[in-house]
Amino acid sequence: MNRIILIKYGELTTKKSNRKFFINTLYNNIIKKCKDSNVIISKDISRMYIEYESLDEELVIKRIGEVFGIHAYSIAYKTLTDLDSIKSTIKEIIEDLDKDKKYTFKVETKRSYKKFLMNSMECNDEFGSFILKNYKNFKVDVHNPDLTFHVEIRENYSYVYLNEYKGIGGYPVGTLGHAMLMLSGGIDSPVAGYLALKRGIKLDLVYFEAIPHTSLEARNKVIELSKKLSIYGGEMRLIIVPFTKLQENIYKNVSENYSITIMRRMMYRIMEKLTSRFKSLAIINGESVGQVASQTLTSMSVINNVTNIPVIRPVACLDKLEIIDISKKINTYDISILPYEDCCTIFVPRHPVINPVLSECIKMESTFNYEEMIDEILANLNIITITPDMDKNKYDDIL
Repeated sequence: MNRIILIKYGELTTKKSNRKFFINTLYNNIIKKCKDSNVIISKDISRMYIEYESLDEELVIKRIGEVFGIHAYSIAYKTLTDLDSIKSTIKEIIEDLDKDKKYTFKVETKRSYKKFLMNSMECNDEFGSFILKNYKNFKVDVHNPDLTFHVEIRENYSYVYLNEYKGIGGYPVGTLGHAMLMLSGGIDSPVAGYLALKRGIKLDLVYFEAIPHTSLEARNKVIELSKKLSIYGGEMRLIIVPFTKLQENIYKNVSENYSITIMRRMMYRIMEKLTSRFKSLAIINGESVGQVASQTLTSMSVINNVTNIPVIRPVACLDKLEIIDISKKINTYDISILPYEDCCTIFVPRHPVINPVLSECIKMESTFNYEEMIDEILANLNIITITPDMDKNKYDDIL
């Protein structure tokens, strides 16, 4: 039997006139993910089909489980569109099962090829009768069967399969524009990045670094988090922002309780300039309402005041346990809890203000020339190309 992977699009089917664009992007993303396997991929408006060498099956299944835009997939058996061929395929599937076990079953036929000699209900009866006649250990149960034989009848070929596996859903990465993720070494921002990718957003990653106050271990931690995100988002740029001088000036010239608020305002100013340089449409971060002092609604309003670029906060309304659950699912949690501090945690004040006043921020910022330092930062960015299998150690000499 010719085993293939049959992919169902799910949410992409709501896109009407843009549907072809979404499907083509998904197709290209799967091609990139499966570049290390020998696959042939074909597509139509409702399904995608991956033919592969049997030795590659496990790897191909793993790869498509990392691609956004797939609602579900099945290991299906491709056969000719005629009754005898479909029955023969059902027979081969059954003969691979445990012959000593009793099964309940039902048949579900989807007849996309309307010129086929039977409609869907008639096909269900025909194939169900074939199974009952030839296999005494099978009994019909349409409500809670052990096995469901799915039959999809199409013009040139038909497909038979038993199981359907859930994909990770969402939209194909690259269909909904380009944004920049503020990636720290914590738990929240990688989860925010994952959720943004799930909505089809292509990401660049931005890491604010304050060597020597932060370490190379902290940077390597961020590189490892970036690699995890690139599993889902493809090749990415990690933009390392040399933040030391500006951060030191903040703590020299600003009241301690306002230091985090001013620091975040400076970061947003830099992010706005980066979005312009890299033709990005939004800023994404891992802020969760009320989690820390800079993430109260008042703080967010005051911090946002410095930019007109949309700021998207995918985890804003999730609690910490929900965020941790996602971080474990995408394998970033164990990296995020490594004990290497980033520039957001090294100078945390004892009593940060939770309801900052905008006029106070403006007054404090006027005491030093941050514009000149921002220009200097933007002239000294370090950019790393991130892929899932890259070697982080070769970037240890970037200072």
